[in-house]
Amino acid sequence: MSEQPTLALLAEKLGAELRLAAGASDSLVPSGLNTLQDATQQEVSFLASAAYKRFLSSTRACAVLVTAEQAASCPVSALVVADPYQAFARATSIYDRSPQYAAGIDPSASVAPSAEVHHSAYVGPGAVIEARAQIAENAVIGAGSIVGAGSVIGARSRLFPGVVVYHGCFIGADCIVHSNTVIGADGFGFAPSQGKWTKIHQLGGVEIADEVEVGANSCIDRGALGNTVIGRGVKIDNMVQIAHNVQIGDYSAMAACSAVAGSAVIGKHCTIAGGVGIVGHVTIADRSHVTARTLVTKSIEEPGSYSSGTPFSESRTWRRNAVRFGQLDQMSKRLGNVEKSLAQIEQEAAPRKQEADGPPQGDPR
Repeated sequence: MSEQPTLALLAEKLGAELRLAAGASDSLVPSGLNTLQDATQQEVSFLASAAYKRFLSSTRACAVLVTAEQAASCPVSALVVADPYQAFARATSIYDRSPQYAAGIDPSASVAPSAEVHHSAYVGPGAVIEARAQIAENAVIGAGSIVGAGSVIGARSRLFPGVVVYHGCFIGADCIVHSNTVIGADGFGFAPSQGKWTKIHQLGGVEIADEVEVGANSCIDRGALGNTVIGRGVKIDNMVQIAHNVQIGDYSAMAACSAVAGSAVIGKHCTIAGGVGIVGHVTIADRSHVTARTLVTKSIEEPGSYSSGTPFSESRTWRRNAVRFGQLDQMSKRLGNVEKSLAQIEQEAAPRKQEADGPPQGDPR
């Protein structure tokens, strides 16, 4: 973490207009960021949602990131920006307290003679860099992480402690991979034969583009033939499973506990919410949003928001409804028969109605 800026310098870094409250000084050095409710007089806060506006009047923060419209009701110094949430996101990099590492290879690390580690990179205690692996400039390989044979870690990318990257994988520049994630394990491939399973060896790799972040305890399997591909700027949460030969388009995001089966293709700028399941060999159109706990069983061809499942309810009500769910097919068939019967009755009644009404009347003139 670099030296913390004054309020004036923070405004400059964020492109904000600083409107000082009475008696406030732009030379104050904020100690960090916090919520409107919990911020102290040494911390900066932000107002990104109307739901939290009620906390603005009582905040103790030294300054708040607000829009020009919100600034009028801000009781403390205001940092006026077009988008407070984006400004907050940028401010977090200023106050980030993640450890910084000097270049070098820890004596306890194991680096194969044929591996290439840039002189500006860091390799932590107990890390293993296998044969022909390449570690680019300013990359950080955390303690106990493993980079397999022939794999590449791009410039400024960071593997937190305990990450395992199998052989033949590529991770681009400016990526972050959190602890206990496994990249390049075998996909789930087995051929049934005479009551047994024959393993299909996974011959592809994993290709991760620049600016990707992968959360803790996630798995990205290697391709069976060809690579599993993660596009530029993709964000993957904790405990996400991505199977062999999946493709995820640029700047899509996947929340925790979601899973994608083999050879599915997710487009660009998609959001996959928590607990979503996506079956294999389907395609999801660019700019699609899939809500939490949805099961995607067929391709999504048009952008939009998609959902499945039912919301929770009191248990006795849910059990009754569950029984009715099982009766839907039978009810649908019965309804179809009723509609056919009604259509037939209407058809038979039409001539009788015409006879009862008599012949059409002529023009009375």
